[in-house]
Amino acid sequence: MRVIASYSIKGGVGKTSTAVNLAHRAAVEGSRTLLWDVDPQGAASYLLRVKAKVRGGGAQLVGRRGMLDESIKGTDFDNLDLMPADFSYRRLDLELGVATSPTRRFSELLAPMADAYDEVVIDCPPSISLLSENVLQAADLVLVPMIPNPLSVRTFDRLTRFVRRSAPQLELWSFFSMVDGRKRLHRDIVEQLSAKWPGILHTSIPAAADVERMTVMRAPLAVYAPRCPAMAAFDSLWTEVASAGTRHDTAPARRPWVSHAATTRSAK
Repeated sequence: MRVIASYSIKGGVGKTSTAVNLAHRAAVEGSRTLLWDVDPQGAASYLLRVKAKVRGGGAQLVGRRGMLDESIKGTDFDNLDLMPADFSYRRLDLELGVATSPTRRFSELLAPMADAYDEVVIDCPPSISLLSENVLQAADLVLVPMIPNPLSVRTFDRLTRFVRRSAPQLELWSFFSMVDGRKRLHRDIVEQLSAKWPGILHTSIPAAADVERMTVMRAPLAVYAPRCPAMAAFDSLWTEVASAGTRHDTAPARRPWVSHAATTRSAK
């Protein structure tokens, strides 16, 4: 079982759309997939039409007797289950603070799931917290969507430093999200940082109305716009992610960034 986290300390960068589309892509390929929504806003739960309610709330989930499988729900898609979010998750840091192993509780909850799932995708809230440390300890791979603007770049730099302190064994991968090829700033930042930072994947996700429509359609992009440029980009991103193993494996070599065709088409 491999655990992938979609995470950033900055909101509005495409974490949830990444988590939902990659989890669905894995399920379509036949992998038994669990999408774990740990954001109290419950966006991933909403997009997959699952009621954002966890029995006993966050307190029971991270409590000594809490078991993840007790709250997992099925979705409308084969091979894809959802652990929904709950608004009580806003207090998870407090609950985790009194747990026996406050930074490893997520790892303990996921361990019994190893025989049931091939892939676990975690949709994280935008924060640096005890919850974040749990995700970093449990994950094999952390994906960080990054909009090509100075504030997002600054946030990624801070996140990199945090990960080095909290989980130095974990490799952090980033990719550019919501890229508008018509904007000179976007083009310049993508080109410059891709050459400078080896941890940036070569796929970029274009700014696209089809992705924004996920909140209206309440479905993964592949369901209602399978041939759109953004879907081609998510397919490419999954191809890169699928090549990675667990943290115990040797990570694939980084490739230099190459402008994705979807980004080029969106600029026309």
